[in-house]
Amino acid sequence: MKTIGLIGGITWHSSLDYYRFFNQMVNERLGGDNSAKIILNSVNYGDIKRLTQAGNWAGITDIIGGAAKKAVMAGADCILLGANTMHHIADEVQAMISVPLIHIADATAKAITEQGISTIALLGTKYTMQFEFYKKRLLTHGIQTLIPDEAGVEYVNKSIYEELGKGIFLPETRQGFLDIIAQLAGQGAGGAILGCTEIPLLIKQEHSPVPVFDTTFLHAKAALDFVLE
Repeated sequence: MKTIGLIGGITWHSSLDYYRFFNQMVNERLGGDNSAKIILNSVNYGDIKRLTQAGNWAGITDIIGGAAKKAVMAGADCILLGANTMHHIADEVQAMISVPLIHIADATAKAITEQGISTIALLGTKYTMQFEFYKKRLLTHGIQTLIPDEAGVEYVNKSIYEELGKGIFLPETRQGFLDIIAQLAGQGAGGAILGCTEIPLLIKQEHSPVPVFDTTFLHAKAALDFVLE
């Protein structure tokens, strides 16, 4: 078994899910007392949030890239950035390390195409929804992306930073997200990407009449496929 390197703490709430998924899936596949080999380098979310909102992506790259390099030096055979938004700098981080960076959008696209969906709703931070890095990556897999209108983008982004990232999960916020998913489904989306690793802590498949894609789970699964291949 190879070793997973996870850059976590972005936020720690979803990092817990990564850790749980890694170990559950290894145990399911290998049985017995087997669990995953993991190197977790957890960064200070306060620093990342401040730099993100300031648009200082070079500063973020220094932190995330430095964390990734340390994980590789410690023995990681692959790197995962435990946040969708941080994949804005995925190419820069990949250039800094000697092992594969497993991209969260590739893992998600695989699950979407397996369901035969070609147009998908994307929910996440405003950076994930409005920047091109995620949508372009999906397009390489033949997937078109729909995002909410301006009010919807603001609602989702504010909810992530002021509630979900702080471990606050409210029923009324869930309904607000589901209303936005329904609107985008009405525009032709065959499902929705839960494109912030905290959103799957709020929304499960049983809440939605259309398929939703848990990016945390799918990212973790891609890592397990790599380390157990």
